Amino acid sequence: MRDATYRRRVGAVRPSHLMFTSGVGSLVDLPNFAVLVRGLDDWNYTNAHGWERIDEPRLLEAVRQNKRNRRVKELRPAPWTEGMEANPGGPASLVGVPTLPFPGCFRCTACNDLGSLDSGAFAFENTNPRRPHEARFVHNVSRHPGRKPLAVSARFVLTCANGHLDEFPYVHFVHQGASCAKASHPSLQMDDRGGNIGANVELTCVSCGAHRNMRWASGERGQDNLPRCRGRHPHLRRFEEGGCDARPKVLVVGASNQWFSQVLSALALPPAGAGLEGLVDKHWEEAFAALPPNPEFLAYARTTVPALRQFEQWDDATLSAAIAKVRAAKEGQAQEEEQGQGYPDLRTPEWKVFSSPDLPDPTEDFALRSVTAELPASLKGVFSDVLQVERLREVRALTGFTRLEAPDPDDPELVTSAPLARVEPEWIPASEVRGEGIFLRVPEELLAAWEKKVTGSEAMGLHRQAYATYRANRVPPHRRSGFEPMRFWPGERYIALHTLSHLLIRTIALDCGYNSASLSERIYASGDADDPRGGILIYTAVPDAEGTLGGLVSQAEPDRLPRLVRRALHEAMRCSSDPLCAERLPQAQADFLHGAACHVCLFVSETTCERGNRFLDRRFVVPIGSPDLALYPELP
Repeated sequence: MRDATYRRRVGAVRPSHLMFTSGVGSLVDLPNFAVLVRGLDDWNYTNAHGWERIDEPRLLEAVRQNKRNRRVKELRPAPWTEGMEANPGGPASLVGVPTLPFPGCFRCTACNDLGSLDSGAFAFENTNPRRPHEARFVHNVSRHPGRKPLAVSARFVLTCANGHLDEFPYVHFVHQGASCAKASHPSLQMDDRGGNIGANVELTCVSCGAHRNMRWASGERGQDNLPRCRGRHPHLRRFEEGGCDARPKVLVVGASNQWFSQVLSALALPPAGAGLEGLVDKHWEEAFAALPPNPEFLAYARTTVPALRQFEQWDDATLSAAIAKVRAAKEGQAQEEEQGQGYPDLRTPEWKVFSSPDLPDPTEDFALRSVTAELPASLKGVFSDVLQVERLREVRALTGFTRLEAPDPDDPELVTSAPLARVEPEWIPASEVRGEGIFLRVPEELLAAWEKKVTGSEAMGLHRQAYATYRANRVPPHRRSGFEPMRFWPGERYIALHTLSHLLIRTIALDCGYNSASLSERIYASGDADDPRGGILIYTAVPDAEGTLGGLVSQAEPDRLPRLVRRALHEAMRCSSDPLCAERLPQAQADFLHGAACHVCLFVSETTCERGNRFLDRRFVVPIGSPDLALYPELP
């Protein structure tokens, strides 16, 4: 393995890819073979230099609320060190995210021989340090004179909804569950005729002549021809004790549903109207977490805990009161998590910042500028507040992943999550991006009046019924008793705000200098009488340029915003797919959660939309049907 012709580096991905597409446990399809990203136990920072832990206390606290992440102490970027550009074969090439070839079965492209890497029939070649993508395996047998032919990954794997992943059992499948009659380790061949359907792949046992087509492994009937799931987590190099009761399914390497990330993200925003409480919360772990609730201990702690020196300007009574409020809030969050109330609440502090009448002082991570007073009269009834977010920082942390079914953004227990490490980790991978954005607040009186009109409408009733069916179709067997399908219904106003956000994103992308895939959204929606919310944050999440071109912020200028809003709303009146699109309503049996929306008029990139293009309907924003259903029955 120390041979100069063998190089470890086989490719590269962006830090953001480790959060969304190529994280722990995922299959990364390289040009010549596929690799699996190993668990956190195998990540090594010993020779990594130049990296710093990512500081975001609010997100770190939310991560710890997950039962698997109770011991997490810090958020880390991927291991790396400088020097790759200057010396691609030097020490920097040995630092990175560890992977292993998976699946471990390979097919020779010259003779169709099928075998595993353990057989010794395949050799690894990776000689060019500046071209790691040229890494490959070759069929290392004598009947191929000259340059050895390329061997590629056999493109089938088994997975299940419990997050397990395994090699496809070719020997078991070809012999229909029996053993080969003529060899203990039979030789197989795979005749892969191309395409993406199993009917084009024929498996043959060279030893006994048995053969079978891969179409007998696909679909519902094909599951009967597969062995039970072994409960394998190859990224952790272990099997679950007792195996797994879920039925495995066949996937092609590169399938998009082989890995879905579970990510928590937070904006590094200062708390609104809570200076001391915000400071206590920021330094909670290092200064207050171990402090007994009794205020009498505070005076002693001031002399022994260095982090308390920055609180010298507050007396014991004031500081004790702030500590008590923060402690109560954290205990309430922990109790909600224990009762299965969903993901930690990371949006409330952000909403308080954006909705506060007093803008916080600008910092390196965050700067706001209000243009509300400069809005023209034509937008007074459309938005009640418009803010230019000149600087912001978003931190994302990977907390787990699922297979086959994407995780629900509200209910973490709806789909089974797979672990990132063999033991409880003390850190988890994270990434951060800096950018800019605009915040738009819809008048509360407008939203409240609209909600009263549409709540009992037939169209909204169909949305609610479809949501209940959608959740019921995905609930695991162990949660069916007492399951409440409408528990995490996002609410009527969420659909209107989410639709409005997509309309603005598609229009903004034409002028701001970013494509729509480089933009992200955060919807703040709640009809709670004690805390009503109705805001949209559209921001950049571009790691390359750090999202600070200024083109997005400029869209909120008073002389540009009216034209942008008018264009977005008027273009929503028409779609190239009308009348089919305009008449569409969600149907329970169809298992989709959008109404008058499609790729032509509303859908955006999956990295842009926080709900996977669900909860969208143009009829609730503009009058394409009944004007009573539209948030804006009269367009500006």
